[in-house]
Amino acid sequence: MNTIQAYRFALDLTPVQERALLAHAGAARVAHNWALAQVKAVMDQRTAERSYGVSDERLTPAVGWSLPALRRAWNAAKADVAPWWRECSKEAFNTGLDALARALKNWSDCRVGKRRGRPVGFPRFKSRRRSTPSVRFTTGVIRVEPDRKHVVLPRLGRLKTHESTRKLARRLEAGTARIMSATVRRHGGRWHVAFRVEVDRAERAPMRPHAVVGVDVGVKHLAVLSTGELTPNPRHLDEAARRMRRLARRLSRRVGPDRRTGQLPSNRWERARKQLTCAHARVANLRRDGLHKLTTRLAGEFGTIVVEDLHVAGMLRNRRLARHIADAGLAELRRQLAYKTAWNGGRLIVADRWYPSSKTCSDCGTVRTKLALSERTYTCTTCGLVLDRDVNAARNLAALAHEVDTAGSGPVAGRGADRKTRPGGPVAMKRQPGTAPAGKTGTVPPQGGTTKIMRSLERTER
Repeated sequence: MNTIQAYRFALDLTPVQERALLAHAGAARVAHNWALAQVKAVMDQRTAERSYGVSDERLTPAVGWSLPALRRAWNAAKADVAPWWRECSKEAFNTGLDALARALKNWSDCRVGKRRGRPVGFPRFKSRRRSTPSVRFTTGVIRVEPDRKHVVLPRLGRLKTHESTRKLARRLEAGTARIMSATVRRHGGRWHVAFRVEVDRAERAPMRPHAVVGVDVGVKHLAVLSTGELTPNPRHLDEAARRMRRLARRLSRRVGPDRRTGQLPSNRWERARKQLTCAHARVANLRRDGLHKLTTRLAGEFGTIVVEDLHVAGMLRNRRLARHIADAGLAELRRQLAYKTAWNGGRLIVADRWYPSSKTCSDCGTVRTKLALSERTYTCTTCGLVLDRDVNAARNLAALAHEVDTAGSGPVAGRGADRKTRPGGPVAMKRQPGTAPAGKTGTVPPQGGTTKIMRSLERTER
Protein backbone atom coordinates (compact mmCIF):
# COMPACT_ATOMS: atom_id res chain seq x y z
CA MET A 1 0.00 0.00 0.00
CA ASN A 2 1.55 3.28 -1.18
CA THR A 3 0.91 6.24 1.07
CA ILE A 4 2.35 9.66 1.76
CA GLN A 5 4.01 9.94 5.15
CA ALA A 6 6.06 12.61 6.90
CA TYR A 7 9.22 12.08 8.96
CA ARG A 8 10.25 15.02 11.13
CA PHE A 9 13.58 15.41 12.88
CA ALA A 10 14.99 18.15 15.09
CA LEU A 11 18.19 19.83 13.95
CA ASP A 12 21.30 20.98 15.77
CA LEU A 13 22.51 23.89 13.66
CA THR A 14 25.62 26.03 13.84
CA PRO A 15 25.19 29.83 13.89
CA VAL A 16 26.26 29.99 10.23
CA GLN A 17 23.68 27.40 9.20
CA GLU A 18 20.95 29.12 11.18
CA ARG A 19 21.70 32.44 9.47
CA ALA A 20 21.57 30.70 6.09
CA LEU A 21 18.17 29.20 6.92
CA LEU A 22 16.86 32.57 8.08
CA ALA A 23 18.08 34.08 4.81
CA HIS A 24 16.21 31.45 2.80
CA ALA A 25 13.06 31.99 4.86
CA GLY A 26 13.41 35.73 4.34
CA ALA A 27 13.75 35.20 0.59
CA ALA A 28 10.51 33.22 0.58
CA ARG A 29 8.80 36.05 2.47
CA VAL A 30 10.12 38.69 0.04
CA ALA A 31 8.87 36.77 -2.99
CA HIS A 32 5.48 36.22 -1.37
CA ASN A 33 5.01 39.87 -0.41
CA TRP A 34 6.18 41.16 -3.80
CA ALA A 35 3.83 38.91 -5.75
CA LEU A 36 0.94 39.74 -3.42
CA ALA A 37 1.58 43.46 -3.90
CA GLN A 38 1.47 42.99 -7.69
CA VAL A 39 -1.79 41.06 -7.52
CA LYS A 40 -3.42 43.62 -5.22
CA ALA A 41 -2.26 46.55 -7.36
CA VAL A 42 -3.72 45.04 -10.52
CA MET A 43 -6.98 44.10 -8.79
CA ASP A 44 -7.39 47.62 -7.37
CA GLN A 45 -6.57 49.17 -10.74
CA ARG A 46 -9.14 47.03 -12.55
CA THR A 47 -11.75 47.85 -9.90
CA ALA A 48 -11.09 51.57 -10.30
CA GLU A 49 -11.26 51.34 -14.10
CA ARG A 50 -14.61 49.56 -13.91
CA SER A 51 -15.93 52.36 -11.69
CA TYR A 52 -14.92 54.83 -14.42
CA GLY A 53 -16.96 52.91 -17.00
CA VAL A 54 -14.03 51.32 -18.86
CA SER A 55 -15.04 48.28 -20.87
CA ASP A 56 -13.69 44.86 -20.02
CA GLU A 57 -11.63 44.72 -23.21
CA ARG A 58 -9.68 47.86 -22.24
CA LEU A 59 -9.02 46.95 -18.62
CA THR A 60 -5.50 46.47 -17.30
CA PRO A 61 -4.39 42.90 -18.06
CA ALA A 62 -4.91 40.62 -15.07
CA VAL A 63 -2.03 38.86 -13.33
CA GLY A 64 -2.14 35.08 -13.32
CA TRP A 65 -2.60 33.49 -9.89
CA SER A 66 -1.14 30.10 -10.71
CA LEU A 67 2.34 29.13 -9.57
CA PRO A 68 3.86 29.09 -13.10
CA ALA A 69 2.46 32.57 -13.82
CA LEU A 70 3.75 34.00 -10.55
CA ARG A 71 7.12 32.35 -11.12
CA ARG A 72 7.46 33.90 -14.60
CA ALA A 73 6.62 37.33 -13.23
CA TRP A 74 9.14 36.92 -10.42
CA ASN A 75 11.93 35.77 -12.73
CA ALA A 76 11.38 38.84 -14.90
CA ALA A 77 11.62 41.26 -11.98
CA LYS A 78 13.91 39.55 -9.45
CA ALA A 79 17.04 41.35 -10.67
CA ASP A 80 15.51 44.68 -9.65
CA VAL A 81 13.50 43.53 -6.63
CA ALA A 82 16.15 41.29 -5.05
CA PRO A 83 19.65 41.86 -6.48
CA TRP A 84 20.93 39.31 -3.95
CA TRP A 85 18.77 36.50 -5.35
CA ARG A 86 21.82 34.37 -6.27
CA GLU A 87 22.74 33.99 -2.59
CA CYS A 88 19.67 31.80 -1.93
CA SER A 89 18.31 28.70 -3.56
CA LYS A 90 15.56 29.07 -6.15
CA GLU A 91 13.44 26.81 -3.92
CA ALA A 92 13.26 29.60 -1.33
CA PHE A 93 11.49 31.96 -3.74
CA ASN A 94 9.37 29.11 -5.03
CA THR A 95 8.22 28.45 -1.44
CA GLY A 96 6.78 31.94 -1.06
CA LEU A 97 5.18 31.97 -4.51
CA ASP A 98 3.62 28.54 -3.99
CA ALA A 99 2.14 29.62 -0.65
CA LEU A 100 0.59 32.67 -2.31
CA ALA A 101 -0.80 30.65 -5.23
CA ARG A 102 -2.48 28.24 -2.80
CA ALA A 103 -3.88 31.08 -0.69
CA LEU A 104 -5.32 32.87 -3.72
CA LYS A 105 -6.90 29.67 -4.99
CA ASN A 106 -8.46 28.94 -1.61
CA TRP A 107 -9.86 32.47 -1.42
CA SER A 108 -11.26 32.26 -4.93
CA ASP A 109 -12.81 28.83 -4.38
CA CYS A 110 -14.34 29.99 -1.12
CA ARG A 111 -16.02 32.97 -2.81
CA VAL A 112 -17.68 30.83 -5.50
CA GLY A 113 -18.62 28.02 -3.11
CA LYS A 114 -16.15 25.40 -4.35
CA ARG A 115 -14.33 25.11 -1.02
CA ARG A 116 -15.87 23.57 2.05
CA GLY A 117 -15.16 24.61 5.60
CA ARG A 118 -14.71 27.96 7.25
CA PRO A 119 -14.53 31.13 5.11
CA VAL A 120 -11.08 32.01 3.83
CA GLY A 121 -10.01 35.63 3.66
CA PHE A 122 -7.77 37.34 1.14
CA PRO A 123 -4.03 36.65 1.65
CA ARG A 124 -2.13 39.07 3.82
CA PHE A 125 1.48 40.22 3.79
CA LYS A 126 3.90 38.21 5.88
CA SER A 127 5.70 39.93 8.74
CA ARG A 128 9.29 39.19 9.61
CA ARG A 129 8.49 38.96 13.31
CA ARG A 130 5.10 37.28 13.28
CA SER A 131 5.50 34.77 10.45
CA THR A 132 7.06 31.36 11.01
CA PRO A 133 10.38 30.92 9.15
CA SER A 134 9.98 28.06 6.70
CA VAL A 135 11.43 26.91 3.39
CA ARG A 136 10.63 23.85 1.27
CA PHE A 137 12.97 22.01 -1.10
CA THR A 138 11.57 19.87 -3.92
CA THR A 139 14.59 19.56 -6.23
CA GLY A 140 18.30 19.12 -5.81
CA VAL A 141 20.28 16.92 -3.47
CA ILE A 142 17.98 15.76 -0.65
CA ARG A 143 19.22 12.72 1.21
CA VAL A 144 19.79 11.11 4.61
CA GLU A 145 23.41 10.32 5.42
CA PRO A 146 24.41 6.71 6.17
CA ASP A 147 25.59 7.67 9.67
CA ARG A 148 21.92 8.46 10.47
CA LYS A 149 22.95 11.67 12.20
CA HIS A 150 23.06 14.07 9.26
CA VAL A 151 20.87 15.16 6.35
CA VAL A 152 21.88 16.97 3.16
CA LEU A 153 19.78 19.78 1.64
CA PRO A 154 20.40 22.00 -1.42
CA ARG A 155 22.56 25.09 -0.82
CA LEU A 156 22.54 24.36 2.93
CA GLY A 157 24.80 21.36 2.83
CA ARG A 158 25.20 18.82 5.61
CA LEU A 159 23.03 19.46 8.67
CA LYS A 160 23.29 17.56 11.94
CA THR A 161 20.10 16.09 13.39
CA HIS A 162 19.35 16.06 17.09
CA GLU A 163 17.92 12.54 16.90
CA SER A 164 18.67 9.44 14.87
CA THR A 165 17.13 9.15 11.40
CA ARG A 166 17.16 5.35 11.44
CA LYS A 167 13.39 4.99 10.88
CA LEU A 168 13.60 6.76 7.55
CA ALA A 169 17.07 5.46 6.67
CA ARG A 170 15.97 1.84 6.98
CA ARG A 171 13.12 2.35 4.54
CA LEU A 172 15.35 4.21 2.09
CA GLU A 173 17.96 1.45 2.21
CA ALA A 174 15.28 -1.21 1.70
CA GLY A 175 13.83 0.66 -1.27
CA THR A 176 10.36 1.02 0.27
CA ALA A 177 10.46 4.82 0.53
CA ARG A 178 11.16 7.77 -1.76
CA ILE A 179 11.76 11.34 -0.57
CA MET A 180 9.56 13.82 -2.43
CA SER A 181 10.36 17.06 -0.59
CA ALA A 182 11.93 18.46 2.56
CA THR A 183 10.63 21.37 4.63
CA VAL A 184 12.76 23.18 7.19
CA ARG A 185 10.78 25.12 9.76
CA ARG A 186 11.44 26.78 13.09
CA HIS A 187 8.97 25.85 15.79
CA GLY A 188 9.24 26.32 19.52
CA GLY A 189 12.69 27.83 19.33
CA ARG A 190 14.12 24.84 17.45
CA TRP A 191 14.59 24.06 13.77
CA HIS A 192 13.02 20.90 12.35
CA VAL A 193 13.26 19.22 8.97
CA ALA A 194 10.22 17.29 7.73
CA PHE A 195 10.58 14.88 4.82
CA ARG A 196 7.53 14.17 2.68
CA VAL A 197 8.01 10.53 1.75
CA GLU A 198 6.13 8.11 -0.48
CA VAL A 199 6.15 4.87 1.51
CA ASP A 200 5.26 1.38 0.40
CA ARG A 201 3.67 0.03 3.59
CA ALA A 202 3.12 -3.66 4.13
CA GLU A 203 -0.44 -4.87 4.58
CA ARG A 204 -1.27 -5.15 8.28
CA ALA A 205 -4.22 -6.32 10.34
CA PRO A 206 -5.32 -5.30 13.85
CA MET A 207 -4.81 -7.67 16.75
CA ARG A 208 -8.58 -8.08 17.04
CA PRO A 209 -9.90 -7.54 13.51
CA HIS A 210 -13.53 -8.31 14.42
CA ALA A 211 -13.60 -6.23 17.61
CA VAL A 212 -15.62 -3.00 17.68
CA VAL A 213 -14.99 -0.13 20.07
CA GLY A 214 -16.79 3.16 20.54
CA VAL A 215 -14.70 6.14 21.56
CA ASP A 216 -16.37 9.06 23.32
CA VAL A 217 -13.98 11.99 23.70
CA GLY A 218 -14.33 14.75 26.23
CA VAL A 219 -12.65 17.12 28.65
CA LYS A 220 -12.85 15.23 31.93
CA HIS A 221 -11.65 12.03 30.27
CA LEU A 222 -9.76 12.32 27.02
CA ALA A 223 -11.33 9.11 25.71
CA VAL A 224 -13.93 6.75 27.15
CA LEU A 225 -14.12 3.36 25.44
CA SER A 226 -17.20 1.18 25.17
CA THR A 227 -15.22 -1.49 27.00
CA GLY A 228 -15.35 0.68 30.12
CA GLU A 229 -11.74 1.87 29.93
CA LEU A 230 -11.25 5.49 30.93
CA THR A 231 -8.30 7.45 29.57
CA PRO A 232 -7.73 10.49 31.81
CA ASN A 233 -7.08 13.88 30.27
CA PRO A 234 -3.50 14.83 31.26
CA ARG A 235 -4.23 18.59 30.93
CA HIS A 236 -0.67 19.58 30.14
CA LEU A 237 -1.60 23.24 29.72
CA ASP A 238 -3.08 23.48 33.22
CA GLU A 239 0.01 21.89 34.74
CA ALA A 240 2.32 24.31 32.96
CA ALA A 241 0.10 27.39 33.42
CA ARG A 242 1.83 28.58 36.58
CA ARG A 243 5.30 28.48 35.06
CA MET A 244 4.06 30.08 31.83
CA ARG A 245 2.48 32.95 33.74
CA ARG A 246 5.74 33.54 35.58
CA LEU A 247 7.69 33.55 32.30
CA ALA A 248 5.17 35.90 30.71
CA ARG A 249 5.53 38.36 33.60
CA ARG A 250 9.30 38.16 33.29
CA LEU A 251 9.05 38.91 29.57
CA SER A 252 6.79 41.91 30.14
CA ARG A 253 9.37 43.46 32.48
CA ARG A 254 12.15 43.36 29.90
CA VAL A 255 12.85 45.96 27.24
CA GLY A 256 11.12 44.67 24.13
CA PRO A 257 10.93 45.95 20.55
CA ASP A 258 8.97 49.09 19.75
CA ARG A 259 8.10 49.87 16.15
CA ARG A 260 7.04 53.44 16.87
CA THR A 261 10.44 54.48 18.21
CA GLY A 262 12.54 51.90 16.38
CA GLN A 263 13.77 50.41 19.64
CA LEU A 264 15.41 47.01 19.39
CA PRO A 265 14.79 44.25 21.95
CA SER A 266 17.35 43.71 24.66
CA ASN A 267 19.24 40.46 25.10
CA ARG A 268 17.40 39.76 28.34
CA TRP A 269 14.08 40.15 26.50
CA GLU A 270 15.23 37.70 23.82
CA ARG A 271 16.24 35.14 26.45
CA ALA A 272 12.90 35.51 28.23
CA ARG A 273 11.03 35.14 24.94
CA LYS A 274 12.91 31.95 24.12
CA GLN A 275 12.10 30.49 27.53
CA LEU A 276 8.40 31.24 27.10
CA THR A 277 8.44 29.80 23.58
CA CYS A 278 10.07 26.60 24.81
CA ALA A 279 7.45 26.28 27.54
CA HIS A 280 4.65 26.46 24.97
CA ALA A 281 6.46 24.00 22.71
CA ARG A 282 6.86 21.53 25.56
CA VAL A 283 3.11 21.57 26.21
CA ALA A 284 2.43 20.95 22.51
CA ASN A 285 4.95 18.09 22.39
CA LEU A 286 3.50 16.40 25.46
CA ARG A 287 -0.01 16.66 24.05
CA ARG A 288 1.09 15.28 20.68
CA ASP A 289 2.95 12.41 22.31
CA GLY A 290 -0.06 11.35 24.38
CA LEU A 291 -2.42 11.47 21.40
CA HIS A 292 -0.06 9.42 19.26
CA LYS A 293 0.28 6.73 21.91
CA LEU A 294 -3.48 6.48 22.39
CA THR A 295 -4.41 6.41 18.71
CA THR A 296 -1.65 3.94 17.84
CA ARG A 297 -2.88 1.55 20.50
CA LEU A 298 -6.50 1.79 19.41
CA ALA A 299 -5.75 1.42 15.70
CA GLY A 300 -3.48 -1.56 16.31
CA GLU A 301 -5.90 -3.44 18.54
CA PHE A 302 -9.46 -2.92 17.26
CA GLY A 303 -10.69 -3.62 13.75
CA THR A 304 -13.53 -1.08 13.86
CA ILE A 305 -13.47 2.25 15.71
CA VAL A 306 -16.54 4.48 15.97
CA VAL A 307 -16.17 8.16 16.89
CA GLU A 308 -18.38 11.24 16.84
CA ASP A 309 -18.32 14.06 14.31
CA LEU A 310 -17.79 16.89 16.78
CA HIS A 311 -18.04 20.57 15.84
CA VAL A 312 -14.87 21.55 17.66
CA ALA A 313 -14.80 25.08 16.24
CA GLY A 314 -18.26 25.69 17.66
CA MET A 315 -17.34 24.14 20.99
CA LEU A 316 -14.46 26.59 21.30
CA ARG A 317 -16.94 29.47 21.41
CA ASN A 318 -17.83 28.47 24.95
CA ARG A 319 -15.59 30.81 26.91
CA ARG A 320 -15.73 28.62 30.00
CA LEU A 321 -14.54 25.44 28.29
CA ALA A 322 -12.57 26.76 25.31
CA ARG A 323 -9.14 26.45 26.93
CA HIS A 324 -9.80 22.91 28.20
CA ILE A 325 -11.23 21.78 24.85
CA ALA A 326 -8.26 23.20 22.98
CA ASP A 327 -5.86 21.54 25.43
CA ALA A 328 -7.46 18.12 24.84
CA GLY A 329 -6.82 18.16 21.07
CA LEU A 330 -10.07 16.46 20.05
CA ALA A 331 -9.75 17.23 16.35
CA GLU A 332 -6.17 15.95 16.28
CA LEU A 333 -7.25 12.69 17.91
CA ARG A 334 -9.79 12.02 15.17
CA ARG A 335 -7.32 13.00 12.44
CA GLN A 336 -4.76 10.52 13.71
CA LEU A 337 -7.35 7.77 14.00
CA ALA A 338 -8.37 8.36 10.39
CA TYR A 339 -5.00 7.57 8.83
CA LYS A 340 -3.80 5.05 11.40
CA THR A 341 -6.84 2.82 10.95
CA ALA A 342 -6.14 2.81 7.22
CA TRP A 343 -2.49 1.92 7.81
CA ASN A 344 -3.38 -0.95 10.12
CA GLY A 345 -6.12 -2.46 7.97
CA GLY A 346 -9.02 -1.31 10.16
CA ARG A 347 -11.88 1.08 9.53
CA LEU A 348 -13.11 4.26 11.13
CA ILE A 349 -16.84 4.99 11.36
CA VAL A 350 -17.87 8.58 12.05
CA ALA A 351 -21.27 9.08 13.66
CA ASP A 352 -23.46 11.91 12.49
CA ARG A 353 -22.99 15.19 14.31
CA TRP A 354 -26.58 15.22 15.56
CA TYR A 355 -26.75 11.57 16.59
CA PRO A 356 -27.95 11.54 20.25
CA SER A 357 -25.34 9.17 21.62
CA SER A 358 -25.45 10.66 25.13
CA LYS A 359 -29.25 10.87 25.29
CA THR A 360 -29.89 7.30 24.12
CA CYS A 361 -30.08 4.43 26.59
CA SER A 362 -27.54 1.79 25.60
CA ASP A 363 -29.71 -0.96 27.14
CA CYS A 364 -33.23 -0.38 25.81
CA GLY A 365 -32.81 2.37 23.21
CA THR A 366 -34.94 5.02 24.93
CA VAL A 367 -33.99 8.57 23.92
CA ARG A 368 -34.26 11.36 26.45
CA THR A 369 -35.49 14.76 25.34
CA LYS A 370 -32.96 16.74 27.36
CA LEU A 371 -29.73 15.89 29.12
CA ALA A 372 -27.91 18.66 30.91
CA LEU A 373 -24.15 18.79 30.74
CA SER A 374 -24.00 18.69 34.54
CA GLU A 375 -25.65 15.24 34.61
CA ARG A 376 -22.64 12.95 34.59
CA THR A 377 -24.69 9.80 35.31
CA TYR A 378 -27.27 8.57 32.81
CA THR A 379 -30.46 7.25 34.39
CA CYS A 380 -33.03 5.57 32.16
CA THR A 381 -36.63 5.98 33.33
CA THR A 382 -37.77 3.06 31.17
CA CYS A 383 -35.45 0.20 32.07
CA GLY A 384 -33.79 1.72 35.15
CA LEU A 385 -30.26 1.66 33.75
CA VAL A 386 -27.81 3.73 35.79
CA LEU A 387 -24.50 4.22 34.01
CA ASP A 388 -21.78 6.78 33.55
CA ARG A 389 -22.79 9.26 30.89
CA ASP A 390 -19.64 8.86 28.79
CA VAL A 391 -19.61 5.05 28.97
CA ASN A 392 -23.24 5.02 27.85
CA ALA A 393 -22.38 7.23 24.87
CA ALA A 394 -19.42 5.04 23.95
CA ARG A 395 -21.61 1.93 23.96
CA ASN A 396 -24.11 3.59 21.67
CA LEU A 397 -21.31 4.53 19.29
CA ALA A 398 -20.03 0.96 19.25
CA ALA A 399 -23.53 -0.31 18.45
CA LEU A 400 -23.65 1.92 15.36
CA ALA A 401 -21.12 -0.36 13.66
CA HIS A 402 -23.81 -3.07 13.54
CA GLU A 403 -26.18 -0.67 11.78
CA VAL A 404 -23.55 0.21 9.20
CA ASP A 405 -22.93 -3.47 8.49
CA THR A 406 -26.63 -4.27 8.10
CA ALA A 407 -27.82 -1.10 6.35
CA GLY A 408 -24.65 -0.32 4.41
CA SER A 409 -25.01 3.40 4.97
CA GLY A 410 -21.34 4.12 4.32
CA PRO A 411 -18.64 5.67 6.47
CA VAL A 412 -21.00 8.03 8.31
CA ALA A 413 -23.53 6.43 10.64
CA GLY A 414 -26.58 7.76 12.41
CA ARG A 415 -27.63 10.03 9.55
CA GLY A 416 -30.91 11.85 9.76
CA ALA A 417 -30.61 12.87 13.40
CA ASP A 418 -32.36 16.20 13.88
CA ARG A 419 -31.07 18.99 16.09
CA LYS A 420 -34.06 18.62 18.40
CA THR A 421 -34.45 15.21 20.01
CA ARG A 422 -38.12 14.32 20.07
CA PRO A 423 -39.56 12.60 23.14
CA GLY A 424 -40.49 8.93 22.89
CA GLY A 425 -44.09 7.82 23.01
CA PRO A 426 -45.96 4.72 24.11
CA VAL A 427 -45.41 3.11 20.71
CA ALA A 428 -41.64 3.29 21.02
CA MET A 429 -39.90 0.16 19.83
CA LYS A 430 -37.60 -1.45 22.39
CA ARG A 431 -34.97 -4.11 22.10
CA GLN A 432 -33.50 -6.76 24.30
CA PRO A 433 -30.54 -5.85 26.52
CA GLY A 434 -27.20 -6.48 24.87
CA THR A 435 -28.43 -6.07 21.26
CA ALA A 436 -27.81 -3.18 18.91
CA PRO A 437 -29.91 -0.03 19.40
CA ALA A 438 -32.89 0.47 17.20
CA GLY A 439 -31.23 3.44 15.50
CA LYS A 440 -33.74 5.26 13.35
CA THR A 441 -36.70 3.29 14.73
CA GLY A 442 -36.02 3.70 18.48
CA THR A 443 -38.15 5.88 20.70
CA VAL A 444 -38.23 8.72 18.18
CA PRO A 445 -40.22 8.81 14.95
CA PRO A 446 -38.37 7.49 11.87
CA GLN A 447 -35.84 10.09 10.84
CA GLY A 448 -35.43 9.27 7.19
CA GLY A 449 -34.19 12.67 6.03
CA THR A 450 -31.61 15.27 6.89
CA THR A 451 -32.18 18.51 8.75
CA LYS A 452 -33.19 20.32 5.55
CA ILE A 453 -35.86 17.70 4.80
CA MET A 454 -37.25 17.97 8.34
CA ARG A 455 -37.48 21.73 8.01
CA SER A 456 -39.27 21.46 4.66
CA LEU A 457 -41.78 19.03 6.18
CA GLU A 458 -42.42 21.43 9.05
CA ARG A 459 -43.09 24.28 6.60
CA THR A 460 -45.49 22.02 4.67
CA GLU A 461 -47.41 21.20 7.83
CA ARG A 462 -47.82 24.87 8.61
